[in-house]
Amino acid sequence: MVAGWTKHGDGRRLAPGEVVRPDERLSWPRMVGFGAQHVIAMFGATFVFPVVMGLDPNVAVMMSGVATILFLLIVQGKIPSYLGTSASFVGGVVAIRAATDSDAIVTGAILVAGVVMALVGVAIHYLGVRIINRIFPPVVTGAVVMLIGFGLAFVVADTYWPQDPWIALITMAATFLIIVLFRGFIGRIGILLGLVTGYVLSWAADRVFGQITAFDAGAQQVTTHLRVDFSGVASAPWIGLPQFHAPDFKVGAIVLVLPAVIALIAENVGHVKAVGEMTGADVDRHMGRAIIGDGVGTVVASAVGGSPTTTYAENIGVMAATRVYSTAAYYIAAIVAILFGLCPKFGALVAATPGGVLGGVTVILYGMIGLLGAKIWIENRVDFADPVNMVPVGAGIILAIGPVRHMITDEFTLEGIALGTIVVLVGYHVLRAIEARRRPDGGAGAAGGDVGIERGAAP
Repeated sequence: MVAGWTKHGDGRRLAPGEVVRPDERLSWPRMVGFGAQHVIAMFGATFVFPVVMGLDPNVAVMMSGVATILFLLIVQGKIPSYLGTSASFVGGVVAIRAATDSDAIVTGAILVAGVVMALVGVAIHYLGVRIINRIFPPVVTGAVVMLIGFGLAFVVADTYWPQDPWIALITMAATFLIIVLFRGFIGRIGILLGLVTGYVLSWAADRVFGQITAFDAGAQQVTTHLRVDFSGVASAPWIGLPQFHAPDFKVGAIVLVLPAVIALIAENVGHVKAVGEMTGADVDRHMGRAIIGDGVGTVVASAVGGSPTTTYAENIGVMAATRVYSTAAYYIAAIVAILFGLCPKFGALVAATPGGVLGGVTVILYGMIGLLGAKIWIENRVDFADPVNMVPVGAGIILAIGPVRHMITDEFTLEGIALGTIVVLVGYHVLRAIEARRRPDGGAGAAGGDVGIERGAAP
C-alpha cells in the first residue's frame, strides 16, 4: 500500500509485542514525530558524505527526500526504508577528483552506476536473489566492502588529518566516547554529534589561539588561516534552490565508481532482510524492486548534482527501537528533507566544516565500513584456509590500501579500490573454476557461491 494507511488501534499507543505495520499508522501528530526522528537519524551521514565527496550537501539532503519517495513507490510500500547518501562511492569519487576536480564528471559517473544498479535489480526481480549470491559470494562481497573502507585510509592521512591534527584527534576521541557510552538513539547519531563537537572546538580554538598555519585543502598548500570560515554562511540566503548541475560522462571516472555497486547490492540485501525479520514479512520477493528503487534514486539524485543513495541502517535502527514500521513516517521524513534542501544558508554552514574535524570523523567512518566486510565473512563462516579465498582477497585489499596505480593506456589508469575489486572478483572466480576442473568429481562438490553453501560456510 502506498497511501491510505489504516489506523493502528486507537492511534495513540502500542500494546506489548505489537508493531505498526508498513500499511498502518498512528495518529498524524505522532507520525510527524516519528518522521522527525528519521530525519535526525539519517541526517548526520547524509550530509557528512557529500562534504567528504566535495558535493553540495543541500542538494544531497533534498534529493535524499526525493529518492526516498521514489523508492517507496517502486517497492509499493512493502519495504519501509530511507535512502540517504551512500558511503560506498567515496573512494571512487576521491580517485576521480585526484585526476580532475569536476563535480559534473563525479555525478556523471555516479549516475551510470545508478543505472547499472537498477538493471541489476531488474535481473534479480526476474531471476531471483540467488543469482547475486552466485556472482558475489560472501568472500567477494566482504572483500569489496572491506577494501572500500580501508582503501580510503590515504584520504585521512594525506588530506584531512594534516589540516589540524589536534582537532582531528580530539574529534575522533569525542566520537569514540559518544558512540560507546550512549547505546541508544544518541549513540546512533554519534558521528553527527562528534562532528558538531569538533566544529564547536575549532571555532573556539580560533577565538583562543588565533589562526592556524597548516595545509589548506582549498588552496592546496600550507597557509595561515582560520579553522572555521563563516563568510560563505553570511552571504548565503535563507531560502532558495540549491546549486544544481548537470552530469558529464567520462569512461575512466565511471570505472572508478562501479565497484561501489557490489557494496550497495550487499548493503541493500542485508537491510531488506533486516526489515523482513523485524516485520515478520517475506520480503525476498521484493528484493529486486528494492535494488531497482535504490538505483533509480541514485540516477535521479545525481542527474541534478546530488549524491548516490542507499537504504539506511540508521533508520532501520529507529524502526527497531520504536516498533513503528509505517511508511507514512518515511514520507514525512522525505518531505522534511526536501524542505531542508531549500535553505542555502544551512548548506553553507555544512560546507564550512573544518578539514581537521572531517579527519577525526572519517577515520572512524572508513574503519567501520572496512570492518563491515569482516562481519560479512564471519557471519558466513568464510574459510581463509582455502587459498582460493585468501589469495585474491589479500591481494585486492593491498592494491586498494596502497593505493596502487596500474596504467592500462596513456589515458586510462586503474587504481586503488577499482583495481582491487577487479582482482578480487575476477581472481576468485578464475581460481574457483580452475580448482573445480582439478577436482576428481569435476567440481560437483565445490561451492556454488551462494550464501550458506560457500566453501567454509555452514552447510
